[in-house]
Amino acid sequence: MAQSDNSINVESVGQPSLAEHDSSVLDLAFAMDCTGSMGSYIAAAKDSIWNICEEIVASEKSDIKLSLVEYRDHPPQDKSFVTRTHDFVSSIGEMKKWLSQSAASGGGDAPEAVTDALHQLLKLNWREKSTKICIMISDAPPHGLGSHGDGFPGGCPDGLDPINITRELAQKGITLYTVGCGSLAVKCRDFFMTIAHITGGQFIPLANARLLAKVIIGSAQEQISLEKLQGKVDDVVKQATDNGKKEISDDILAGKIEEALGHATTAQCRWGGQNYQAPRHCQALSEVSSLAAYNSDYKTTDYDDLGDKLAVVDESYAVEKLSINQAQCKRMAKKSKFSLFKS
Repeated sequence: MAQSDNSINVESVGQPSLAEHDSSVLDLAFAMDCTGSMGSYIAAAKDSIWNICEEIVASEKSDIKLSLVEYRDHPPQDKSFVTRTHDFVSSIGEMKKWLSQSAASGGGDAPEAVTDALHQLLKLNWREKSTKICIMISDAPPHGLGSHGDGFPGGCPDGLDPINITRELAQKGITLYTVGCGSLAVKCRDFFMTIAHITGGQFIPLANARLLAKVIIGSAQEQISLEKLQGKVDDVVKQATDNGKKEISDDILAGKIEEALGHATTAQCRWGGQNYQAPRHCQALSEVSSLAAYNSDYKTTDYDDLGDKLAVVDESYAVEKLSINQAQCKRMAKKSKFSLFKS
């Protein structure tokens, strides 16, 4: 595991102190597939990381730290590395150095070490009171999802479970935004939708690497705006569930949250003139606790045929300040239940 010296602070953007800006203290992690098909997306990240961080700091007054988890695959599918992890630093220069050493290469079979990357995210040194966001950028499923030609059809060869790990991320208050690059198989797309929903995050379908920076900035801005309301959401959830003793659906909780927050304004990522949320079948699948259960339930779930309703991100992508919506309330309810009740 590659670790950086946190005392190095090359070209760091000026940041406010932790105590003064608790609601905008940001730990932003990137998990990036570094196999051969991801070249244009890695190049886009290299070219734009400075602007990404400067814009987030300028717009949100954020105390920001950055980390990077690169991943490929297990041998014999790939013999270079499974994961390469760089823990949090405040230096954009250091992050640029890590990215400059990244390259798209190898990969072997279609699935990649997605599960191992999630596990490395869990082990990062997240600050206790920070807004915790991970942007996972990928074009391939994890092992064990039933993909054709999977070299490890039983799942991660290290015995790790991506659904279980994602639930642990949610329990730590880490919100996952999954960026699906290119044309994903339906079950792969649904997997990334599901794990994002488990953590209160969002899946973003991206066909053009040029728009990656906008997506990263927008995701961070949206999550920071939601984090500022999370304390009130937690109060609503605790009261409605009698501190976790009563089972209440996310739909009902979302309604109570929306009522309690009134016309609170949030940043909202929109493209094609609308917001997108996880479809019903992915919301249902987010309740399972293992990949085996996910695969079993997926076969029998009466899932939505999204078709053209899931438009890929295009030039219309924008972050707008609007009254909080039902989809955001549902995501916050999910996040609150995990962080409060660990389930």
